[in-house]
Amino acid sequence: MGHDHSHGHNHAHGHGHSHSHGHAGHSHGPTFSASDTPEARRSKERAILIAAVLTGGFMGAEVFGGLISGSLALLADAGHMLTDFASLLLAWFAFRLARRPADWKRTYGFDRFSVLAAFVNGLTLFVIAAWIVFEAVQRLRDPHEVMGGMMLWVAVGGLVVNVLAFWVLSRAEGDNLNVRAAALHVMGDLLGSVAAIAASLIIIWTGWTPIDPILSVLVALLILRSAWTVVRESGHILLEGAPAGFDPRAVAADLEATLPGVARAHHVHAWSITQERPMATLEVELAPGAVADDVRRAVKGRVRETTGMEHVTVEVTADVAQEG
Repeated sequence: MGHDHSHGHNHAHGHGHSHSHGHAGHSHGPTFSASDTPEARRSKERAILIAAVLTGGFMGAEVFGGLISGSLALLADAGHMLTDFASLLLAWFAFRLARRPADWKRTYGFDRFSVLAAFVNGLTLFVIAAWIVFEAVQRLRDPHEVMGGMMLWVAVGGLVVNVLAFWVLSRAEGDNLNVRAAALHVMGDLLGSVAAIAASLIIIWTGWTPIDPILSVLVALLILRSAWTVVRESGHILLEGAPAGFDPRAVAADLEATLPGVARAHHVHAWSITQERPMATLEVELAPGAVADDVRRAVKGRVRETTGMEHVTVEVTADVAQEG
């Protein structure tokens, strides 16, 4: 008996097993969740572009204000905004690139580039935080005069811009790591603006300038915490890790326990193209008398029911004597 593929091809082999992938009408093309429709993607793309324009537009004012006022908090926030601007453009480009259709070289298309962009953005956050801490230590050793009044007004302007950018991104975030990485960059800017406002008020009221670098370090630590989350999750996807909540051992045990036609489930593999596109493959051995097509449909339905996984490729094996 040969192979029965859902793609409509039959191949004769002499090893006496029947292998089947998918079911009638099954496609190995992209399978998207509700949050990953073309409409949702365009919404995320617009949100990132708006945030990039807002961030880039105010960055120059913050650099000027930081240089004139002598505030490290403002300069750190401006430096953060510069990298944020570049990161947001990278995230936007990732969405644009993902529009390109899959081809024979890249059968999954360019979706994974958005995960790579999130990973790179997460790493840049580490660099930003390290620079802020280094500058803060230098400033504490050699204090500079800070003009609290100018620092306050520039910081308030930065806060308004960052709140707007974060609001735009948070509305479009969903489950997308690329947008979440961009939102974390903007959140870091927002916290930097809050720190700069607090530092400027303390300097105006007390004249104690060390508060400027001290609050900058606090912001850097908050940035690091968020950066680690993005790097860990995007790195997990790039390393083909199983999607969150998907335990291959539990899936195999559940199929063997609940489906009479399944004698054994094994070789269960799961990964994600992006967070919104999880996929899985597995092999099941038929119980005596079971029909391959029926078991295959039952397995796909059970995996969908227990894990929410929509794209599952099932290979069914059985001896010729067992086939129905």
